[in-house]
Amino acid sequence: MSQSPSHRNHLRHILPKRIILVRHGESQGNLDTDAYATTPDHKIQLTPVGIEQARQCGSRLHSLISTNGTSSNYRLYFYVSPYDRTRSTLREIGRSFSRKRIIGVREECRIREQDFGNFQVRERMKLIKETREKFGRFFYRFPEGESAADVFDRVSSFLESLWRDIDFNRLHIDSNEDLNLIIVSHGLTSRVFLMKWFKWTVEQFELLNNFGNCEARVMQLGAGGEYSLAINHTDEEMLEWGLSPEMIADQKWRAHANKGEWNESCAWYLDAFFDKTTDSDDDAKENEAEYFDAHSV
Repeated sequence: MSQSPSHRNHLRHILPKRIILVRHGESQGNLDTDAYATTPDHKIQLTPVGIEQARQCGSRLHSLISTNGTSSNYRLYFYVSPYDRTRSTLREIGRSFSRKRIIGVREECRIREQDFGNFQVRERMKLIKETREKFGRFFYRFPEGESAADVFDRVSSFLESLWRDIDFNRLHIDSNEDLNLIIVSHGLTSRVFLMKWFKWTVEQFELLNNFGNCEARVMQLGAGGEYSLAINHTDEEMLEWGLSPEMIADQKWRAHANKGEWNESCAWYLDAFFDKTTDSDDDAKENEAEYFDAHSV
């Protein structure tokens, strides 16, 4: 039986309660960068410590999702990078949840690690990374690889697909259940995801610190319909991540803002791009006249 238009429209407005970003556990590459010289990046495995980190991460997520004001009918949907270390992290996280809680899993190539090139020689990569620090982490493109800006483009494409999945209820969200989307990915990719979602600038991205292995960032839906990091994370945590006081204030505003509202005090939405703006059209014309008078030959 087909659903009525009114029922379909109702489903389109159901949003996940949480979107949780998780970095993979400690890998052989984190332990010894020489591993990249003989093993393709996507084949790098978790260490025993990384496996234990992933299990503990699953336990923490279970505690958060099952006890923190969540419906007893909560469900989970996972997106995972195709790399071995992220899939292994997902497998260990999954041990903390019963099968009935998991709606599904999708391997998503667009949330893979930044491409650093193919096999990586330590001495060469050391010089390349030193150059990146001088050039800037966002725009520097690794030889035969990607820049963070390239990652931004594919993460943007993934977000469009994610919203379509939500909008058309392809994740089978039930209004009586709290859905938690868990994205198991990589450090830079997750930072780029947050940058895109919260409209952070390149300058703000450059100040962000990487996730620790199996660290999570919890974006939770506020009462007004906006997602915020401030609901589950403290000011101290967000400062450690590299968020400025202004960025933290915006997260706190989002925790209570109505969806679609504009944060007037958010400088990087407007004021940061201009030397000075005026309060009226007449003032703007006066400033323009003064400028041309001062710069006329």
